[in-house]
Amino acid sequence: MSSVRDILSRLGGIPVGFATVFKTFFRKPVTVQYPEKQKPMSARFRGRHHLKRYDDGLEKCIGCALCAAACPSDAIYVEAAENNNDKRFSPGERYAKTYEINMLRCIFCGYCEDACPTNAIILEPIEFPTGYTREGMIYTKDKLLEPAPAGVQGTPQATPAGKFERAILPFPPIDVSV
Repeated sequence: MSSVRDILSRLGGIPVGFATVFKTFFRKPVTVQYPEKQKPMSARFRGRHHLKRYDDGLEKCIGCALCAAACPSDAIYVEAAENNNDKRFSPGERYAKTYEINMLRCIFCGYCEDACPTNAIILEPIEFPTGYTREGMIYTKDKLLEPAPAGVQGTPQATPAGKFERAILPFPPIDVSV
């Protein structure tokens, strides 16, 4: 059986609760009407994945699957295929025939971005992936690959023999005399 002192101490919490309600009752709500209005994202926010292209329209991804190996949540699947001069998708010997990211598994850590030797996969802070079904949250290469630059043919391309001897194109030289 509870003592009178215990009952009074429990009832003493009621005015404290009412005080909290009245204190917040007249404040402006902080609800954001998503998706019509969106809160600004942090500068370091990692959003949707994008597969990049070179300026000549070739895909940067060479199908090495280092991103899949670096992914701690096993969200990336890469299947490589051989390039040839009649149907070239990327410089070098191989390209990513299949590239899929399961966004339900992805933890947006950025390890795939760090592991990529060609800077092909980039997490851009422009949008957050959303979907209504599980199948809609598996982003395929068609959904990830950015369009070819204006006036440039996309992939596959026919290229002359011997044009691409390296899988990773060298970076332009940096002027250090400044």
